[in-house]
Amino acid sequence: MVLAGSVVVLLAATLPLLFFSPAEAGEVGVNYGRVANDLPDPASVVNLLKQNGITMVRICDANPRVLRSFANSGIKMMVMLPNEQLADAARDRRYALDWVRSNVSAYYPATQIHAVQVGNEVFASRPDLTWSLVPAMDNVQRALADLGLADAVKVSTPVGFSAVDVSWPPSDGRFRDDVAEPVIRPMLDLLQRTGSYLTINLYPYFAYAAQWSNAISRDYFLGNPNPGERDPKTGLVYYSLLDAQLDATYFAMDKLGFTSLIAITGETGTPSSGGHPKPPLGRLTARNGDPPAASKENAQAYNNNVINRVLSGRTGTPHRPDADMDVYIFALFNENQKGSGPDDIEANFGLFYPNMQKVYEFDFHAAAPPPPPATSSWCVANASVGDSRLQAALDYACGHGADCSAIQPGAPCFEPDTRLAHASYAFNSYY
Repeated sequence: MVLAGSVVVLLAATLPLLFFSPAEAGEVGVNYGRVANDLPDPASVVNLLKQNGITMVRICDANPRVLRSFANSGIKMMVMLPNEQLADAARDRRYALDWVRSNVSAYYPATQIHAVQVGNEVFASRPDLTWSLVPAMDNVQRALADLGLADAVKVSTPVGFSAVDVSWPPSDGRFRDDVAEPVIRPMLDLLQRTGSYLTINLYPYFAYAAQWSNAISRDYFLGNPNPGERDPKTGLVYYSLLDAQLDATYFAMDKLGFTSLIAITGETGTPSSGGHPKPPLGRLTARNGDPPAASKENAQAYNNNVINRVLSGRTGTPHRPDADMDVYIFALFNENQKGSGPDDIEANFGLFYPNMQKVYEFDFHAAAPPPPPATSSWCVANASVGDSRLQAALDYACGHGADCSAIQPGAPCFEPDTRLAHASYAFNSYY
């Protein structure tokens, strides 16, 4: 698509190029944290996940009771080698092999472990381990290969978004100078060679809550319909802060020469209540009549928008329109031993209360594609491809998720009754 003023003109020579094809639908999982003393037992958690259509779980350790409880459940699991064991895994290949044997191969395949996360936000939480990170990842990867699991179980590491030094405009995205070349480049090389992916933790909530002006609108933060924000260097328009942060990561990867490596979102979410003990996030008051940043309204809107988007196959970003996107919502439960107490936002990210009641409504089952965002641009089909191919593309869009009810005879958008007009409407709904 090329921009012509405020109109997007679709140039096509064949049917697949009449519009961008969305990526295959990704999966949405949850982070199953257990920093609490009032949570249900893991077997009950398995039943809870099944009842709610949740197919993937990420844990921050490799707890044997949890791994046994998930056996034969059909739920995919991502386990973690904790920061406390990172240095040993980096120094000693035998240590890494023993860890993988005890915490992965001992449970696989009954427990569907599909990834090992080595460490957790090391650059931010344990900078003393920065130089151990890639050697530890390499040793865990070698251990999986030695045990015949390298194809089934991937190695990655959760990277906090603070590792991206510049995030707006997204095209200026780059990694911090202190880690870009010495650590992230060899890490990305390892991930690419092994068919893995970068795991990035993205929290648009914190950018929205911390701002002192209204530069970030509530709808842009939540991913609700909004006019969008244009990258002045690329012309790409962003309708969610999550997309902007993800593309800043992709542009940062591009600058290191990794233009096809995929990034998954290991954590994203929004708290349903609470405050923050330190400024500026302590100022979580409502603005312009909007709910406070940490509120059930915002948490419900943000998480449902992410879930619906991914499950409906709209996983690409403006910079990577064909990218797949797996996402893990943070978190499964409100955890009462996180933060400084029950009123801290850190204790209120859960989808469920510890009694397994929903904090607000959400749905991990099959989702319908969300409506196209409100924007001043409109996709217009290229009339030169001919009526037959416009009709074929129209049929495809209406049969693969576009809401074409409004262009049926007698419906509000039936007129003008032309293939060009109907195809243009369907393409916009499809995207």
